[in-house]
Order: sequence, then structure tokens, then C-alpha cells
Amino acid sequence: MGKSSASLALPQRRAECGHTVFCIHKGVKTFSFCRTKNLLVTGGVDRIVRVWNPYLPGSAPEPHLARSHQEPVVCCRYNPTFRHVVSCCEASVVKVWDFETGRQVSEFIGTHGNAGITCLTFDSSGRRLITGGRDGCLKIWSYNNGHCLHTLQHDENRSEVCDCTYMEVNQNRCVIAVGWDRRINVYFDIPCDFHHFWKPQPHWQDNLNHGHKEDILCVAQCPPFLLATSSYDGEIIVWNVISGHVHCKLNSPSPVDDQDPGEGQDRSVSRLAFLKTRATKLDSAAASLISNGPEGSVNFWKLFSGAGLIANFIPSRGNARVSSIVVTSEDTLTYLADQQGFVHVYDIQKYGLQGPELQAPNTVTSWKAHDSTVTSLELIERDDILLSSSLDCTVSLWSRDGAYIGTFGQNHPWDVFTPASWSHTKVPFEILTAPQSMPSHLVLETDTGTGCPGGWPEQDDVMEKAALCETEQTPNLPSPEGPTVEAEVEEDKSRWSAFCRGRLLPARRKPRWKMPELKWPSIYQALQCHEVTCVSALGEKPDLSIIGSDMFNISFHSQERGAELLGRKELSPWSSLS
Repeated sequence: MGKSSASLALPQRRAECGHTVFCIHKGVKTFSFCRTKNLLVTGGVDRIVRVWNPYLPGSAPEPHLARSHQEPVVCCRYNPTFRHVVSCCEASVVKVWDFETGRQVSEFIGTHGNAGITCLTFDSSGRRLITGGRDGCLKIWSYNNGHCLHTLQHDENRSEVCDCTYMEVNQNRCVIAVGWDRRINVYFDIPCDFHHFWKPQPHWQDNLNHGHKEDILCVAQCPPFLLATSSYDGEIIVWNVISGHVHCKLNSPSPVDDQDPGEGQDRSVSRLAFLKTRATKLDSAAASLISNGPEGSVNFWKLFSGAGLIANFIPSRGNARVSSIVVTSEDTLTYLADQQGFVHVYDIQKYGLQGPELQAPNTVTSWKAHDSTVTSLELIERDDILLSSSLDCTVSLWSRDGAYIGTFGQNHPWDVFTPASWSHTKVPFEILTAPQSMPSHLVLETDTGTGCPGGWPEQDDVMEKAALCETEQTPNLPSPEGPTVEAEVEEDKSRWSAFCRGRLLPARRKPRWKMPELKWPSIYQALQCHEVTCVSALGEKPDLSIIGSDMFNISFHSQERGAELLGRKELSPWSSLS
């Protein structure tokens, strides 16, 4: 009797053919089974609804990582003359893409030998490509056939070139390069000079006596005469290109105001962008220059009548460093990308016009664009398109409001003028399924950050905060299964919320913010409904009676077994939730 009771204490072992396994890359958050149609529906954090045949094992397709390059992409630019996008990677490979379809046009290999490319730009005609590399050289290429026309080398030490730009000054055209030599190197573009090797012009006297003391990381221009450079120690110098004199010097604020910057603190400024409509007017009160800064900050600088900092804010959650900045031609919007792959859009039309600002500008939108650091952004305003590249080896196109168009190198081409040909809305599939894009949990801290009402971070993760705000603002929707099921769902949600608040958090770590009321998710409104055909006879439930087990119904024939399970349930700490 004891042996038979022990044998009944364990459930019967299922036969190997008596269960079906489904594999989903990022897991399942919810599911439902329809017996009448023999269909299983699953949903998860990747926001993809999948319909399965429950009797046939299968798996969701592994994420197809569309790659533009085999190595991290360091820069990309749009060529309006030929309607092409040019991108370069750390393996010294340059690729040319058709902007309107995403197809590859051509490819240059080994542009700087074994050295990586660090920057690229075009001449004013768009017919020549200029690249800079870690070998200390600039190279000018024929855009049509990939022939190297000129090599520009500034010193014998082959100091790395970090950034370059092509500028016209008083009808003179020149290439300006900066890098580890801590100097501004100017190369005049003379059409009749057919020598292969070019040398820079003599350095400005202010460049030698009052220039940067650390490696120069970035250069930005504001015609007709302003040039800005920034260095590793956080210093920004604005130059008058015509005279070669220093216009003003700016110092990036220390991460901690009451503490001197230490050796371990990164104060480098690697991105600059002029607000050109303000700078050309020599506006004395308005901010005319934007830069990134330490600990994910963005700084707005006044350049005239007493240069200085007038605004500072942090766009990214977790203080992710801003890695790229671009501004619309009318200085109405700025696009900020960070090292977590997010793009943040701010309305700056009136921001910093009348002096110092204490708050951040109004947020327009933000989205997850890449799975790693965004290395460059460019606005193609003629078509309302945003171009981005990243260390995740991709170059992508977006609408100005964040709708995903496609990734260069994907299998299926797009038509940039036909939104129906664009890929998954909002974010690409590889971002949805990438482990680093998993939404993180809310930070349940008792201390509330300055300027963050209700314990929310000032700039929260867009996929979390937007989802919660959407949940709060959306009215209750009728359940498709009727009021009975809706009541059960609400009851289950309230029990789960009580469990999370009462069991997972110690008393001393209870959050200050109020848990939002869980309602019927509004995302279900966006689902497209289609008629489901009846499953064929091949998908019918198999007959497992010959092995004495059922796939969905397991019955225990012993009354003693039922009584024992009931006793265990009453003793279980989970019984309070049922």
C-alpha cells in the first residue's frame, strides 16, 4: 500500500511524443489557446504576436541581423549630388549605397591600408570623397571610379586624424583636419595642383601659442568665418578662419561642480554643432553652439558679448554619453544620439534665445535606433529623412519622427517615397530582439532625483515610460471575451500587483511613486484582424490513448492523490494568490 501511494505521489511521466516545444528568442509574456480553431497565440517583449499550430513543434526565426558592414561603422554621409549614402568602417572599407532603394552601388577596400578610417566628408561639388585615417593621412578620392587622387599628410609622426571638414573661405576652398597632433591643418584645394602629395599651410600663430594642449577630437564650421574645435580635456576654441585668431575659449563644466576634475574623469568634448541662424546674426544673448559633455550632458554656449555656458541638461537615462548631434537648418530641432543607441529629438526653436535656461527643452520624441553607440547622424531635410550609423555595423534610414525605413544591406530594397515599402514600424527587428534592447525594470529608489516628479528619472527609457503613460491615459477597453473574463483578468492583475509590492520589495525600499492602475493595453487597438482558416486534418490532436497520457488533460485516478495535492496547496505560500 505504501509503495502504491508513493508511486501516485508523482505525476505520470509524459511520453516524448506527448508534448510540443516552441522556441522564442526573447521569451513569452502572455499566451492564449483556442480549442475550436486549434491555435496557440503568444506575445512577448519583442512586440510580435505569433500564431502557432500547437501540435507541431517549431521555433521563431532567429533574428536576422541586417548588417551594412562586417566591422563597426565609424561614419556615414549623404551625397546630394548623386543621391548616395557613403559609409566607412574600422576595416578601412568604404561602401556607396543608393539612398532611394538601399542597394549597394560600389565598395572601396583598403582605403588606408591596414589603418582604420576615422572620418569622411565631400568637397563642395560632391564629386570627390575625402577620408581621414589612423595612419595620419587624408585622402581625396574620385567618386566615380574609386581612384585616389591626392594624399594629404601633415607630419612625419603620422598622428591620427580624428575629424575633417571641407570649407570655403573668401572663394578659397580648403580641407581642414584635426587630430592627435593638436593642430589645425589647412590644405588649400587648388584645381591646377596635380601633385599627389599635399602639405598643409603654415599654422596660425594663435594655433601655435594659444591652441589646444590635448588631442583635438572634433571640428565644426559656420560660414562665412567661424570654426570650432574641441579637445580631450574639455576645451572648446572658436576661431576666426579669415584672421586665424582665437575668437573665444570655452571650458566644459566639471562633472562635479565642487570638485576639481581628476585624472579618471572623462571631460572630453567629441561633438559640436553650430546654431547657424543665430551665429551668423552674431546674436549676443542667444546660444549659438551645442556640444556634448561629461556624464551624458549637453551644453548650450553663448559666443558673443561674453562667451559662456547658458544651458545644460542630460537627455539620456543612465547618463549615457551623447555621441552625435545634428540640428535642422532653421535651428528648430536638434537630434541627439547616445551610446545606448537612442535618438532624442528636442524643440530648440526658442531655447536659449534670451539667456540662461534652467530646464531642458521640450522633448518631441525619442526611439531606440541601434543596439550600440550611434557614431553619426545626418538630416536629409529635402526628403525629411534621418541617416544614422552605429558600432553595431549598421547604417539605417528613419523618417524625421522615428519611423524605421530600412538598414542598408538588408535583403529587400525599399522605396524611400513609398512608406508601404518601409520595414517594421518604429524600430528594426534586430533592435527588438537584441539582448541589450530588453526593457529594464523601473528603478525603485526612495530618493527622488532633482527635477524628477514622482520618482521618475528626468528622461526615462522611451519604451518603459511611454508604455506606462499610455496605460494611464487609455480608457478601459471592453474585453473580447466578455465581462466575465475581463473581471478575472482585472482580479489577476490586482493580485499580481499586490504580490509585487508586498513580497518583492523590502519595507525600506518601497517606492515613492504610485503604481499606475493596470488597464486593458491600448496596443491591442493596433492589431490587424484576419480570418483564420480551419487547421487541416494534419494538425489535428494526436491520439495518445495507446500510451495512457493526454497532451492537455492529465487525470489522476486516485482519490488519495487528490487529497494530498489539496493539502500541499493549502500549505503553499502561493495559495494566497489563487
